This record gives sequence, structure tokens and C-alpha cells, in this order.
Amino acid sequence: MPQIDPKSLSAQLKKGQLANLYYIYGSDINSVEQITKQIIKTAVGDNEEFALTKINAKYIDLPSLDDTISMMPMISDYNCILINDYNCEKPLDDMRGRKAEDINKKLLDILKNIPPATIVILNVTGFVIETKYDYKSGKNIIKDKNKKLADFASKNGILCECAVKNSNDLAKDIVNKVSSRGGMIRLENARQIAEMCLCDTLAVNNEIDKLCMYAQGREITEDMINLLVHRQNDMTVYKLANAVAFMDRFTAFKAIDELNIDYSNKLYIFSAIANTFIDLYRAACGKQSGK
Repeated sequence: MPQIDPKSLSAQLKKGQLANLYYIYGSDINSVEQITKQIIKTAVGDNEEFALTKINAKYIDLPSLDDTISMMPMISDYNCILINDYNCEKPLDDMRGRKAEDINKKLLDILKNIPPATIVILNVTGFVIETKYDYKSGKNIIKDKNKKLADFASKNGILCECAVKNSNDLAKDIVNKVSSRGGMIRLENARQIAEMCLCDTLAVNNEIDKLCMYAQGREITEDMINLLVHRQNDMTVYKLANAVAFMDRFTAFKAIDELNIDYSNKLYIFSAIANTFIDLYRAACGKQSGK
């Protein structure tokens, strides 16, 4: 099946239509996670504890994966396997004595033999897949080694890219979401929310929750939006983390001021900073050990 968009995939799942292989990626991580949850829910219902196997791709054991794929489902219609963040550029955390090409080939060989009662989902939430726009097809094309795996999924299952929507498309979604909750918002005001949140669907959903609760069924107005919605900016938490790591006080304090750290986002921001120092520590350990 060719590459499809998240909306079309969601419509298929609502009809109970499932494929045996999915590859879900894209810059809209929240949408990647949501569509993954929908696939799992459609496949195993409330039996995730017994019918779903989650695999961190950095530590994947291919012989074990082969065995798991071959298992017959016990208490659900499908045996479901979620493989998160498999990166064909560097498949494993420890690549000593191994070649990425060999590991990728073994994975593809395993995926060629998925039985009808098994569903395998590969999703990407922890690294960026480089893409370029193809004017002929009107779609983004993967540029790195992950293209081979994505193409395989497209031919043998479903490939879905969750790209960040523009403000006009996201505004329509906002209007529909507010309407489904018994509220009302004009399209131009919905577009304002999308632009203030930099078209980040997770941030948009949080703001919709806040606004609907405040409005209590009334129309969500521009005044409400200006009062309650926190305007995002392109000074990301990762820029703040880098500034702290390089002891760039000016950039760090500027980022803190622009990010407006509060109770709702402080854990996310401090987590990004901590992860930066963890990466530096790993690099130092690797250098010290001669790796």
C-alpha cells in the first residue's frame, strides 16, 4: 500500500481495517504517538498487558523478535509488537563488531515473514529522519538509510508520515475539537491559537483543554485567547540546554525569559537540560575508554 496521511490511516482504523506492518514517523511527535495508540487499540483492545510487546530498538534482539513475531495470539485477535526508534543509521546502542547494513538486512528478512495474526509497528519518536520534498509525488521522501525500511513498509504494509500541519489546516481541527466538546470558536481565532502554539499539536491540545474549561460552553473569543494562551516562540528548550552546556549565560537567560518557565512546562525543560549533560557524560566516558 502506498504512503498515506494520518487522517486516512485513522479512518481505516475506525473501520477496523488493519495491516500487518506499519512505519509511523514525522516531525509531529504527538501525532505519531496518537496514531500508534490507535493502531494498538484497534488490534488488541483492552488486552495490551498480554497481547502487546514493546521493544526499545536500541537493545533489540533479532532472534527474540523473530520468535515473538511467530507467536500465536492467546486472548486477542492479534499479537501486536511495537518497535520504537529503530534507526537504520545506527540500529543498536552498542555497534562494536557489527555493521548497520547486516543488522538492517536481518530485520527486513524477519519482517518478510509476518504471519496474518501478528501486527508489527515501527514508530519514530526519539530522533529526526531527514526528508526532502518530491515535487513529482507531492510527498516528503526520506533521504537517509531509513528510506529502505520505510519503502519496505510502504510496499508490504502502511507508511505514514505525521508532518506538522500549517496554521490553516490546524485551525480547522481546532474548530472541530472545540465543537465536539460543546463549544464554539471562529476560524480566525482558531488560526490565532495555532500560530501562537507554532502549530505544535500537543501545545494546541493543552490550550484547547484550558480554553474549553474556561469558556464553559460559551464562544471562545480573541480576548480569552490573549488572556489564557501562552505564546510559544522558536527559542526551544534544546537551545536553552545547549546554552547551559556551553556556559553561554546571555543566551541561557534570554531563553529562560522567552520560554516563560512555569509549573506546566518546567519538568519538560529541565528534562531536556539533564539529557544534554547525560549525552556529554556518555561522550566523555567513551573518549576515556578509547571508543
